[in-house]
Amino acid sequence: MAGPHSDSRRVVITGIGTISPIGTGVEDFWEGLTTGRIGISHIEGFDASNLPVRIAGEVHGFQPDRWLTPKEVKRADRCVHFAVGAAKLAWSDAGEPAVDHARTGVMFSTGIGGLGSLLAQHLVLLEKGPDRVSPFMVPMLMPNAAAGHVAMAFGFTGPNMCITTACAAGSNAVGEAFRLIRYGFADVAIAGGTEASILPLTVAGFAQMQALTRNPDPSTACRPFDRQRDGFVLSEGSGALVLEDAERAVSRGARIYAEVCGYGASADAYHITAPEPEGLGAIQAIQAALEEAGEPPDAVDYINAHGTSTPLNDAAETRAIKKALGDHAYRVAVSSTKSMTGHMLGAAGAVEAGVAALAVANGVAPPTMNYHTQDEDCDLDYVPNEARPMDIRLALSNAFGFGGHNAVVAVRRFDS
Repeated sequence: MAGPHSDSRRVVITGIGTISPIGTGVEDFWEGLTTGRIGISHIEGFDASNLPVRIAGEVHGFQPDRWLTPKEVKRADRCVHFAVGAAKLAWSDAGEPAVDHARTGVMFSTGIGGLGSLLAQHLVLLEKGPDRVSPFMVPMLMPNAAAGHVAMAFGFTGPNMCITTACAAGSNAVGEAFRLIRYGFADVAIAGGTEASILPLTVAGFAQMQALTRNPDPSTACRPFDRQRDGFVLSEGSGALVLEDAERAVSRGARIYAEVCGYGASADAYHITAPEPEGLGAIQAIQAALEEAGEPPDAVDYINAHGTSTPLNDAAETRAIKKALGDHAYRVAVSSTKSMTGHMLGAAGAVEAGVAALAVANGVAPPTMNYHTQDEDCDLDYVPNEARPMDIRLALSNAFGFGGHNAVVAVRRFDS
C-alpha cells in the first residue's frame, strides 16, 4: 500500500452522481445534457412575484428521505440532502467498492452552505424569541456540514474537508481529492459540491448586483457566449465523483470514466466579484493543469467552460482560453452546460468535472444551448445548440469564483 509522500500515482473517476435541474443520476443527467434539456423554470419554491427575477434552476421532485432518515432530514439543510444523495448515487455508480475507511477521504464543498436554515431560524428568533431557535441551527448552516454528513453516511475516516471558494469550490474539491490520492494520503475519495440557495434573499442580492439575467423566458434566459447574454441563472443541486487509485480500480475491474491527470488553482487578486479582464488568473490555472498532466496545449480536445452567461465572465474566459492554448484554441470544442443547468454555484465545478469525464468516456461534446448571435469578444467554437460526437482524449473543466478564485481540472482517456 502506498503511503504519504510516496511516488505519485494515477487517479481515475469510477463513479459519478448528480442531482440537478435536468436530471438525477448520471444516466438521466447525461441524457438531458446531450438532448439539450433546459432545467430552468419559473420559481415554484416560494412566491417570487415581488422579485426582479422570477426564474431559476430548481430541482423538482427531490425526496430527501430516499437518502437520509427522517431525523437526519429534519436536522440538515437542503444542501446536505443534495450532497448525501449525490454521494450515494456516485458510490453506487462506482459499484460500492470495499475500502479501508481510514484510507478513504471526503472533499465536499459549497459556496454558501445552509443559508436557508439560517434564514428560517432568524425568522423564528424574530417571531417567537430566542428560546425557540433550534439547537441544530449551527450544524445546519455551517458550510462543512455536507462533508461531515457524507463521511458519516459511509463511515469514512480519512481526510475530510470543505473548501469554500464560491463558484470554484466544487472544482477545488475534485482537484484536492485528486492530490490526496496522487500523493498517497488516500486510496479512494468522494469529491463533490453542493448548493441550495434559491431563496428570496439570494435572488434579490444577486439581482441587485446586476449578476442575474433579466430575461423572463426560462427557455432562453441562459445563453453563454451569445452577444445577447445579460447575466446568469441561479440554480441548485449537487455533483459527486468517486476518485480512486488507478491500480486499485483496475485490479477490482471497475468501470473507469476517465483519468484525472492535472489540476490548476490560482487567484486573480484583482476584484472581489469581477474577473481579471484579460483572464490572467484563469490562464495560470489552465497552464498549471496542463503542466501537471504533462500535456501540451494542442492536446486539448474539449473544454467544459465556466460560461456563466455574464458579459464579463464569458469574454474574459474566452481570452484566457485563447492565450493559454494559442491558435489551437480555435480547434477546441468549448461548451457551457450552464445553458441547461443554470449556475449551481459551489456545486457547479464538481458537476462539470463530471461532465468533462462523461464527454471523454462517451465521445460527445455537450452543446451550448441558446447560442445564436456571435459576440466579437467570444469567437471560439461553442458547440452551438446540438451535442457533437467527436473523439475526446483530453478535456478541461474550468471554474471561477467570486473572490478571484480559479480552478481547472484536466481529465483524459484512461489507457492502462
